This record gives sequence, C-alpha cells and structure tokens, in this order.
Amino acid sequence: MTSIKDAAETFRDSRRIAVTGVSRTPASHGGNVVYRRLRELGYQVFAVNPHADEVEGDHAYADLAAIPGGVDAVVVATRPEHALGAVRQAIEQGVTQVWMHRSVDGGSVDPEATRLGREHGLTVIDGGCPLMYGPDADRGHRVMCRLMTLTRRIPRQV
Repeated sequence: MTSIKDAAETFRDSRRIAVTGVSRTPASHGGNVVYRRLRELGYQVFAVNPHADEVEGDHAYADLAAIPGGVDAVVVATRPEHALGAVRQAIEQGVTQVWMHRSVDGGSVDPEATRLGREHGLTVIDGGCPLMYGPDADRGHRVMCRLMTLTRRIPRQV
C-alpha cells in the first residue's frame, strides 16, 4: 500500500490527464472544476464526455481511446456507476494512474472499479480530489482535505 500523499504526488507528476464526466453545463460540477484548474496549472488536460463535442471551450472526446497520444492519468468524475467503464478503458489504454473524485458527497467512487483497477496493477485513488494536494492547492481544498481525512472520507492508503 502507498500513502495517499505519495500516490497524489505521483498522480500530479503526470502531465497528460483525462477528466471523465466533464459536463456541457458546468456550473459547479466537480469534473469541470478539476478540469479547469488542472488546465490553469499547465497540465495538458482532455475532457471526456461521450455526449458532447465540446466542453469548457475545448474539444471533448468520447472515450480514452479517442485521445490522440493517450494520457498518463485519469480523473474519474462521473457518477459511480460509470467508474467501472472508465477503469476498464484505462486498463485497455495502459494508463496506470486513476483518481476517482469524491468531494463531500459519494462522488465517483465505485468499489468494484477500485478492485478491478488494483487487480490490474493500477494505482487507484478512491476518494478526494487531485486539487487537495500539492503546493498549488487552494485554501478551500486544503481545508476539505484535512476534514475528509479526519472523517475517513479520503483513504489514507491506496
């Protein structure tokens, strides 16, 4: 097992990151928040939404296989019932880092998807948000991280 802090650091070392579940109508949708912030931080991000041609002003891809050149990591920000499909795609595409987004609600975490990914050697972070970690984490995300860690809504080991 790896500490969440170490796994988060490895995940954030990835430069090409897909975010599944980025919405056409963003408002405060978690996937869109992650997508925008990673883009602002200089990551090469790819929006994955099979029902949209464009989101956040960028081209959207139907699935991970459609992204030219592939990706190093995936943030799953879909409903939990779609997480298994995203993990299967990650396995097929040779992606080794998957983060199932979870804020204060149930988020995108699916135990079956977590199990499958880990069985195939993926590092699966099953909770929290990549924006909660690293030197560029904003105050709100840092506070949320501490609270969710204390209440065990974020795993301490992955």
